[in-house]
Amino acid sequence: MTEITRFYDKFQPSRYDVFLDINRGTKQFSGKTVIDGDAKVPSISIHQKYLNIKSVQADGKDVQFAVDNANDAINIDLPQAGETTLTITYNAKLTDSMMGIYPSYYEVNGEKKQIIGTQFETTFARQAFPCVDEPEAKAKFDMAIKFDEQPGETILANMPEIRTENGIHYFDTTVRMSTYLIAFAFGDLQSKTTETKSGVEVGVFATKAHKANELDFALDIAKRAIEFYEDFYQTPYPLPHSWQLALPDFSAGAMENWGLVTYREAYLMVDPDNTSLDTRQLVATVITHELAHQWFGDLVTMKWWDNLWLNESFANMMEYVAVDAIEPEWNIWEMFQISDVPAALQRDATDGVQSVHVQVNNPAEIDALFDSAIVYAKGARMLVMVRALLGDDNLRAGLKKYFEAHKYGNAEGDDLWNALGDASGIDVGKIMHSWLEQPGYPVVTASVVDGKIELSQQQFFIGAGKDEGRLWQIPLNSNYGATPKIMSEKTITVGNYEELHDDAKAPFLLNVGNNSHFIVKYDETLLKDILANIDSIDSISQLGIIQNLRLLADAHQVSYADIIPLLTKVANSKSNVVNAELYRVANNLKKFVTAGSAEEEALQKFFDKLSAQQVERLGWIPKANESNDDQLTRPYVLNAALYANNKKAIAAAHDLFTANKDKLAALPADIRVLVLRSEVKNYSSTELIDNLLNDYVKSSDPSYKSDLSVAITSTPKTELIEKVIRQFENADVIKPQDLRSWYRGTLANDNAQQAAWDWIRNDWSWLEKTVGGDMEFSTYITVTSMIFHTPERLAEFKAFFEPKINTPGLTREIQMDIKFVETRVKLIEDEKEAVNKAISANN
Repeated sequence: MTEITRFYDKFQPSRYDVFLDINRGTKQFSGKTVIDGDAKVPSISIHQKYLNIKSVQADGKDVQFAVDNANDAINIDLPQAGETTLTITYNAKLTDSMMGIYPSYYEVNGEKKQIIGTQFETTFARQAFPCVDEPEAKAKFDMAIKFDEQPGETILANMPEIRTENGIHYFDTTVRMSTYLIAFAFGDLQSKTTETKSGVEVGVFATKAHKANELDFALDIAKRAIEFYEDFYQTPYPLPHSWQLALPDFSAGAMENWGLVTYREAYLMVDPDNTSLDTRQLVATVITHELAHQWFGDLVTMKWWDNLWLNESFANMMEYVAVDAIEPEWNIWEMFQISDVPAALQRDATDGVQSVHVQVNNPAEIDALFDSAIVYAKGARMLVMVRALLGDDNLRAGLKKYFEAHKYGNAEGDDLWNALGDASGIDVGKIMHSWLEQPGYPVVTASVVDGKIELSQQQFFIGAGKDEGRLWQIPLNSNYGATPKIMSEKTITVGNYEELHDDAKAPFLLNVGNNSHFIVKYDETLLKDILANIDSIDSISQLGIIQNLRLLADAHQVSYADIIPLLTKVANSKSNVVNAELYRVANNLKKFVTAGSAEEEALQKFFDKLSAQQVERLGWIPKANESNDDQLTRPYVLNAALYANNKKAIAAAHDLFTANKDKLAALPADIRVLVLRSEVKNYSSTELIDNLLNDYVKSSDPSYKSDLSVAITSTPKTELIEKVIRQFENADVIKPQDLRSWYRGTLANDNAQQAAWDWIRNDWSWLEKTVGGDMEFSTYITVTSMIFHTPERLAEFKAFFEPKINTPGLTREIQMDIKFVETRVKLIEDEKEAVNKAISANN
């Protein structure tokens, strides 16, 4: 295995002068990079990848060099150590890999166009210019770019342009920063700009395939987010501008390049006339996440990739803090509860999961660190716990200290804990190490023993797991005052149950607010009291109770059959978070039935029962001034009615489709995907699929395109499925960035699953060539494992992926996902009979 050697240990750059000459027509570029730095030893290495190195000079004289492609290196022999200036000339190709410098493709009025953008995280700056491509190797950069420029085109970079000479665009010197945060882009762009209260220029840029008003929402959120962060962090935004750029082709969701943040179009563009509330919330949190990074990640950067969580976990929490401050009526923390929290709890319960802080021993493992459920979601939950313990005043004071001590430099986790500890007087590091350094989380068992409430903690596993006696410092957040704030022991006694119950006049609850990363297993006495009073318990606690039971059922500690009666009790809740969790459990029940069987008919009848009153109450068309909860709940219950084959629901969807068949994009965004999918499932034809595919190719509305992909992949007809899968490798129809959702859609379709599974097995080498090396690549394995649930599919999954288990960057994912499928198959085999009996009994 190739060990990572730190080039920064031998050569420490202080300034780069980078010149690039880029030709879109030939897909070639040439460059000259001048690096001032301190050589600690005479033999040094500089990163490069796919660059054709022409010459290397040190202080104006040619020196010996050797290109080592296996280690992405140029090895250079200098006359002596010390301060030196390297000059490296080279040329290279633009690629379509969405890494390094690459073209993005789009159409305007039928004319094919492209813009050039960049993606340098994690280790792709070396594909654009020679550099020490490590987070710690911060330096100042002078960028100069020439390209095959057409009249009216725009060029953007991290810093403002200061002059143009002989077709070369020169940009102001950057602040001290890491290579992976450098960015530039050029092409035929439109923009809107504004200014913050402190004078930061804020802009949103996109291709002219979009309507001008689609930039307005992002501009407003970005401006207010920067103003919020300057106040919350008590640290000014450090650059003159903050550009937000939508790229038509982009492998990640967004990237926090300092001063030039890049996004998928779906995460920046918003149609003000027809976008659902949940889409607006999602776009807002993506923008606030990336802008949180401008301080946390950009101003102060992790020292090495093993502290990636220091960037991502914090930004993931701050995105919600910021949106909650600027759009308080959205109750955005509810989105955290139904997206990040269940993702973290599900993945973190499998033995073998990575810890939030994890060592990196192989270059290919760096991209595998970006485990969204752990580094982003679980890490954010850890910091939500810290925020609750410290309070915002101490948190802000600690952050101010942290930024002052480390600005324009690098830090490790303990630097943050020390700053927060100094501000609050709490030993934050002692609490957080138990969460960040070890994988998994505890289940706290709450029991009444000899009249007293006893609590015990033990690591929670879904599937087989080796109990290593791990203990956590658990913020218990109970509604009973006698309960300690922190549980650090294996077992504790709270007090006399009857006396505490009489004082509180409420059932005993732990993790009120659902902000701590553990679940609770209540004994029969406590659970019976909770369920008898479920209507009087707040909605987040109701969510937490259902969530606990679902996870315990996944772990075989309770039965799914016992949860089914609870679903009917809360089916008419007006809370979006309760409905989100209710239907998460209900949708899990689909794995216990076979398509077209009598058991599935019974389950469909149960879905009809769950959704009927809500469908009647809410209807299909959004109403003026209805609550956020109603807007967000409507899709859950309509989706349930359609799964139930409710004739009235199918007819309503068909009527809406027919009435809007010439303007399908104008269907209300909240329900559009349901109308389109119902039409495809119930009225599929070649003409329909052709029309929808044509709409997909022509549309520049990312939300509508997403809805179309969900609908098209749900066709039940074999010949139409084959037609769809033939487009998987046609980038003119389905961009590689969007392919995973198309693959998942077909795989989740019982009628299309075999064809989709055959495609990925037959064309794995094509997929690896197209998106391999990107942090999204391993998620094709993940989405497959989330759908498979039969012994036959398990055997096929293992047969295909086990031979790939030693592929760098895929090892942990394959090991984890085999466990996921094995556990699910065993659960279904053991529980199927009881679950189906319970479904029938509750109809």
